[in-house]
Amino acid sequence: MSQGPRSGLAAVSTALLAMSRHLEVRDVLKTIVASARELLDAQYAALGVPDDHGGFAQFVVDGVSDAQWKAIGPLPRQHGILAAMLREAKVERLADVRTDPRFEGWPSAHPDMSDFLGLPIRDGDEVIGALFLANKNCEKPEGGCGFTAEDEELLSILAQHAAIALTNARLYERSRELTISEERSRLAHELHDAVSQKLFSLRLTAQAAAALVDRDPSRAKGELQQVAVLAAEAADELRAAVVELRPTALDEDGLIATLRTQVQVLDRAHTARVTFAASGFRALPAAQEEALLRVAQEALHNALRHSAAEHVDVTVNRRGGGAVLRVTDDGCGFDPHLTRRAGRHLGLVSMRDRADGVGGTLTVESAPGKGTTIEMEVPGG
Repeated sequence: MSQGPRSGLAAVSTALLAMSRHLEVRDVLKTIVASARELLDAQYAALGVPDDHGGFAQFVVDGVSDAQWKAIGPLPRQHGILAAMLREAKVERLADVRTDPRFEGWPSAHPDMSDFLGLPIRDGDEVIGALFLANKNCEKPEGGCGFTAEDEELLSILAQHAAIALTNARLYERSRELTISEERSRLAHELHDAVSQKLFSLRLTAQAAAALVDRDPSRAKGELQQVAVLAAEAADELRAAVVELRPTALDEDGLIATLRTQVQVLDRAHTARVTFAASGFRALPAAQEEALLRVAQEALHNALRHSAAEHVDVTVNRRGGGAVLRVTDDGCGFDPHLTRRAGRHLGLVSMRDRADGVGGTLTVESAPGKGTTIEMEVPGG
């Protein structure tokens, strides 16, 4: 094995465990690169995921400062040694990358590199990335490469597991895209139904007002006032649906900030008073936070569209190592025992599925005329 400070089986195990903890592609790439650089004690490491246009869809580096990376300029193209690794799918171990006939130079702000170890990341016969390291921190043999055959073997093991981690992350992101697409389709359908009903009523009322203008001006005035009310309600429906159709800021802002923003917008868009409070919440795994957000959105939708509530309260609190979400309204309520009818109508089945999917529980408390409370608890990650 190499003589780096993190060599050996324990270091490999640490690197593999670090990769398996992440589901986002960008996080997986960063972890692979950082693990490889530390494991082989190199000054620089990078990983490029090729696109279909001669460039890289993603390119992650470690050992280069943000300021230096910005000064280097645009992402590299698939040329020189990088192109050879991707095209020929073979390991490259060089004493000095600058003297290789395939070397085509680099931008002026690029760090100077000498000894080089690179290899493709493969998923079956497909090359899905190129991983390389440069400038091993060791005494170089005269005219030789600091990276050894043992380093090459170690990096190959890491690359094999990196391929698995990267493939899993891609599948996870694709699954999330499908979920978001399904959610948007559902909301678009709701938008169509809600606004169509309002506009249909508005058209009928306007026609009635037109018919009454000459023979009963007083009634016509009343109908025109109703037209104004229906138009305002249609605008509210549009505004609320458009907000819900926007991508959530969950990844960037976290669950609490995302929920608070959505509640504030819904409070402005609806006549009901909608409030939010949180206490002691600690960040949870992405899947759990997404499930809590989706259940909160479904429960808010039910309360604002179906319950005729005047007040809707949303709270998120810490409970043990996990969290509990509670959405309470003072609306018309329903009989939760009529699960076949009410469950489908109010999305209770999908909410329970979301809770079950992350190891949580969902409880529903309601009665006709007594309002509704939806509570979802998830364990800590």
